[in-house]
Amino acid sequence: MNLITPEQIRSWLPARPQQAHKGSFGRVLVVAGSRTMCGAGYLCAKSALLAGAGLVFWALPKSMQPAFAAALPEVITLPMPETADGLLSADGLYELTDFTARKNPSLAVLGPGMGESPLIIPFLQTCNLPLVADADALNALSKDPAWPVWWPKNRPCIFTPHPGEMARLLRSRIASTAAERVTQVEDLQKKTAGVCLLKGPQTLVCGAEQTYQNTTGGPSLAKAGSGDVLAGVIAGLWAQEGSQKGFLNTALPAACCGVYLHGLAGDLAACKRTDYGVLARDTAACVPEAFGEILK
Repeated sequence: MNLITPEQIRSWLPARPQQAHKGSFGRVLVVAGSRTMCGAGYLCAKSALLAGAGLVFWALPKSMQPAFAAALPEVITLPMPETADGLLSADGLYELTDFTARKNPSLAVLGPGMGESPLIIPFLQTCNLPLVADADALNALSKDPAWPVWWPKNRPCIFTPHPGEMARLLRSRIASTAAERVTQVEDLQKKTAGVCLLKGPQTLVCGAEQTYQNTTGGPSLAKAGSGDVLAGVIAGLWAQEGSQKGFLNTALPAACCGVYLHGLAGDLAACKRTDYGVLARDTAACVPEAFGEILK
């Protein structure tokens, strides 16, 4: 087991050359949100920008688009067809595929706040972008016992389950010991051939050959929306690293950097608002400060 240290993060952070432009730092496509969980996509998309991504696109239900385009003007929004209950509809798959072909995103984040959207599985089965699979994307996968069979193991991917999502994916019980947590994250990594997290205190990040344990974060992150921020931070970092060095070999460093910086941002937010009062938006707001602490 390797501990994630500030020195390691410093060595992994993507470069920010003076001559760069927004295209140098990757383009993140966020597919997220629903009528009752509209803030999840907002937190994810905003956090990807705060982590340094050059461009962020957000595919969201049409009814949400006017309000959130105004609330987050730095993001390019794609209003998508929705079901009667406000979920992203499978009817939008062609529209999303066409948008992807035209805008050429570097990677996609799928899942935050999507509920039981019928778009999730068709997108997973047809999208060939590097992928951060989060939240409801994981829940949708877990309902198909055959998902490990058809999952494309040659696609760069980062899985971000919390303990409940991990248990559902593995058809197991929630890990109750540190050793069980390690076993579960390594089992998921073998099933996916990607990089896998197991969130929680001392979040684990597992690649093909190494497993890392985080050393930042605390009770301030035990709040709704924290995972959406983490998914965005990881995606923003991976978009930069992958654009510079390729996406397959940068998934593990990007995941470790994202987990560490997200935890540190939560710690910094807690210094201002206590562990009780930190909201996910406060953690997101402290992401730039977390970068500053590492770069001192």
